[in-house]
Amino acid sequence: MIETANPDLSIGKQCRLLSISRSSFYYRPKGETALNLALMRQIDKQFVETPFFGVRQMTWHLRNEGHPVNEKRIRRLMRLMSLMPIYQKPNTSKAAKGHKTYPYLLRGLRVDRPGQVWAADITYLPMRRGFLYLVAIMDWHTRKVLAWRISNTLEASFCVEALNEAIHKFGPPEIMNTDQGSQFTSFA
Repeated sequence: MIETANPDLSIGKQCRLLSISRSSFYYRPKGETALNLALMRQIDKQFVETPFFGVRQMTWHLRNEGHPVNEKRIRRLMRLMSLMPIYQKPNTSKAAKGHKTYPYLLRGLRVDRPGQVWAADITYLPMRRGFLYLVAIMDWHTRKVLAWRISNTLEASFCVEALNEAIHKFGPPEIMNTDQGSQFTSFA
């Protein structure tokens, strides 16, 4: 928008009219240094081989290759390259052998009152060293969370505690819907 050859308005005056600083008009981005570009090539090459390497592992790898780098620099470069590590997440929906599976009762059902259908599911919360598991029991009509529990193991007991709390507070539902993972189909 700034015309450098304008005889009536100087560059400084045009910058003031546009509410930008004069230095931003003259600024030319420098881009990445040759060293950072070389590091980015190495990061890319290693990431293709090991897509589960995060910032710490990538920093450790580059240090072993003889590059004096820190995590902050590698985090910035990986973010600039839009690299997100792929790591294995826990599968909380596996059915156990020998557990009974139940029919799906909600096909075509109209949920129009509280206590008619409850749903329960487990999700994981990634922590610094591993995972915590959260079970929540929700009423489908009101969308209210009736009870929840957190556990550091995937044993069925924390699911049973949450279910007992919900039943104690609100009475039993007509239908309980889950993904039929091993915690929900276990004897407990």
